[in-house]
Amino acid sequence: MRKILIGFITFTLLLSIAQAKTFSFKQVHSMPQSVEKDYYIWRFLMQRSTSASQAKAIIKEVNRLNGKLRVAYKKKTGASARVYPKPVVLKSLKTTKKTTTKQQKDEWRIKSKKLKTIFQTRQPFRQWGAEEPFVQCFVFNKCGSKKRKRLNGSLTKRQFQRLTTHKSFNQSVPYIMSENLGNLKKALYYTPAKNNALTAKTHLTIAMYALRKGKTEIAKNYFAHAQGKKDDQASSDQASFWLYLLTKNKSYLKHVLKGDSVNFYSLVSRDILHAPYPTTITPKLSKKNIRRFQTTNPIHWAYLKRRIYQPGMNLGKLANSYKTDETVGIYSYIKTNMSLEKNNYFPMPYRKTMKQLPKERQALIYAIARQESRFVPASVSRSFALGLMQFMPFLIDHVAKERGEKIDYDAIFNPHKAIVYANHHLNYLIKHLYSPLFIAYAYNGGIGFTRRLIQKQSYFRNRGKYEPYMSMEKMENVEAREYGKKVLTNYVIYLNKLGISARVLPFLQVLHKPSRTDRFRK
Repeated sequence: MRKILIGFITFTLLLSIAQAKTFSFKQVHSMPQSVEKDYYIWRFLMQRSTSASQAKAIIKEVNRLNGKLRVAYKKKTGASARVYPKPVVLKSLKTTKKTTTKQQKDEWRIKSKKLKTIFQTRQPFRQWGAEEPFVQCFVFNKCGSKKRKRLNGSLTKRQFQRLTTHKSFNQSVPYIMSENLGNLKKALYYTPAKNNALTAKTHLTIAMYALRKGKTEIAKNYFAHAQGKKDDQASSDQASFWLYLLTKNKSYLKHVLKGDSVNFYSLVSRDILHAPYPTTITPKLSKKNIRRFQTTNPIHWAYLKRRIYQPGMNLGKLANSYKTDETVGIYSYIKTNMSLEKNNYFPMPYRKTMKQLPKERQALIYAIARQESRFVPASVSRSFALGLMQFMPFLIDHVAKERGEKIDYDAIFNPHKAIVYANHHLNYLIKHLYSPLFIAYAYNGGIGFTRRLIQKQSYFRNRGKYEPYMSMEKMENVEAREYGKKVLTNYVIYLNKLGISARVLPFLQVLHKPSRTDRFRK
């Protein structure tokens, strides 16, 4: 969960830290290298009792430096934090141990050398364009925004197609889209190579750009490429839906119905065709306790993640060892990974706490929790959003102050406490926003961001040919854009599970009506 309240006073943060529990160097040092340890390193750096020498020693153990760690380290030592070499962390079930070949080492030397020499020439673009695609992509992605401007030349169709054959070009496209690189943007209108290495998401990105520029046929071509990607069902469904919008041919919607993926576009497609939603799984598990595992302990979760992503791990057996009501989030997380995300798990834990709330609020909290943490109470994000509902520390401070409470940040790893705080924060958001989509935008990107977005004349005004879908797609904040769609999808699924008959389409059909969605527009 990202910034929600901007400019909250530093005094509250310092006060809460002063009242917080403390950690010794030995405690933090013994933790496994992980994002969870990074959080505790940050806590350690924020302590008054931590010395500069201890800070210099512990910073070497960071898994990934973020802004909070850099600021805390700077305040403690007066120096800037360095990035230290760290072991490879397994990120997915598809990850396997790789050995570096002589060819890969040679390519690395070539790329590193070219990164320096290309910009020493009088015409960097010409030199860059003559290189092999693996060099071009590396140099473009690593050189930085200022130097990328010097590569903003006019590519030929052949040059563009050569670039699309290398997988690293997928990293290049977001730079082209977000920076002032007009000549390179024009190259996106070319047809990619038949053997292109572009992902479905990259095809979708280029398709939406072409469509916004009025290049409908080019957009269709890229949507068709995205639809054909078999390994990304959600993106394929999105491409099929947009092909339907462009052609009004319902065969594209019927193509979506062949899959069982639960995503925004699969649900909207089913609404248009009056088809039932895909099957989802809500486990009902026993209430037995698990020994030696604390669901509210981030370090316990860090160790368990290592086991989940360990090559050769029997995930079915591991999941069954967490088949309890208390650990239903972990059980569902493992089972989802075991199915390569083909099975749609929608847990409904913490019923005793949740039943105290109206069903609509329950559905909203469940929808957000599923997207934020997958119902793992001890979750920690790279930016140190914490717990079931992924509260940022400054927001914990703010809610605690409003509730007249003193709270250590670790208390938010208690899922029941997280639900209480989330409900408090949602009370504030819902005073201004009534649409679950807009509430989701605000939960992720902040209420100020959401207000500015929906007040723009070009968003959610029911004037465009493809509204409201175009407004949802052209948002520059990619994280909030995708987050909103996923939370809205979850919300509708959970409403139905709670006995409230709901479909996605009615929530979309009122987005241009302020009386139904928000207090910011007239």
